[in-house]
Amino acid sequence: MKKKKKMTLARRRAITGYLFIMPWLVGFCVYYIKSLFMTIQFSLSNVSVDPKSGYSAAFAGLRNFKYILLEDGKFNKILVTSLRDIVIDVPLVLTFALLMAMLLNQKFIGRTIFRAIFFIPVIMGCDAISDAIAQARQAAVGGISSTSAAITESSASTVNLDYYVALFKDIGLPSSIIDYVVGAVDRIAEVVDLAGVQIVIFIAALQSIPSSLYEVAKIEGATSYETFWKVTFPMVMPHIITCLVYTVVDAFASSEIVQYSYDMIFSSNSYDYGSAMALTSMVVVCLILFIVVAWIQKHTFYYN
Repeated sequence: MKKKKKMTLARRRAITGYLFIMPWLVGFCVYYIKSLFMTIQFSLSNVSVDPKSGYSAAFAGLRNFKYILLEDGKFNKILVTSLRDIVIDVPLVLTFALLMAMLLNQKFIGRTIFRAIFFIPVIMGCDAISDAIAQARQAAVGGISSTSAAITESSASTVNLDYYVALFKDIGLPSSIIDYVVGAVDRIAEVVDLAGVQIVIFIAALQSIPSSLYEVAKIEGATSYETFWKVTFPMVMPHIITCLVYTVVDAFASSEIVQYSYDMIFSSNSYDYGSAMALTSMVVVCLILFIVVAWIQKHTFYYN
């Protein structure tokens, strides 16, 4: 009798990975693909909606794309602004998440509580919880909410940011760096809000690094700074790619250009123009993401 071939470890891991993403894959095939094809159809058509007979789509070629790119000045402005915000937010979120993960990976009293605190914004960002909080605020109008608002307003900082910007310019810092730092300070709350999932991923990445690598670095006399750049950072590079993709998609989903496309479709009933806007912005973001990920992968070390 022929002996059955044993399943290799790589194949077992592949099957486990496919089983893990199976719920998402089924939802993607059942719901998203149909919506994607309909968006492409609407973007290439002149769509008219009749409350009784439904919608009708007459093929119009690239007319909608020409309109939003060459005639609608608002779309280009919002798209550039959204891309600029993503470029500012993503490095900050990844840097903040990695630093927090390194701190939360240390052994100290209350570590689990602090980990939960940084993950709370992810849970609070759910639509159901956000709606419940909004309704609670409306119910408390005139009571506790007004008091807390008054306290917040009275305790607001009165720091003159223009003074420090002018000071940095006098020192000789480039304007591009100053603008980036100002944009980063202005988005501190957003960075903390967006970094919950990334912190969890980086903590898992740090815990998967073999302790023997740190022991060798310590024996060789490497400093903490050298250990980070020679051991920690190369080992978490694959996870940086994962966090990068997640952060870009998350930031894009909540960007102004997505909201503008949504309003164009569901508020103005311009299904053709709104679909063209959504498709164009998605293609631009995916193209940028593909280029960045391809460049990072060339410099990524994969530990087997």
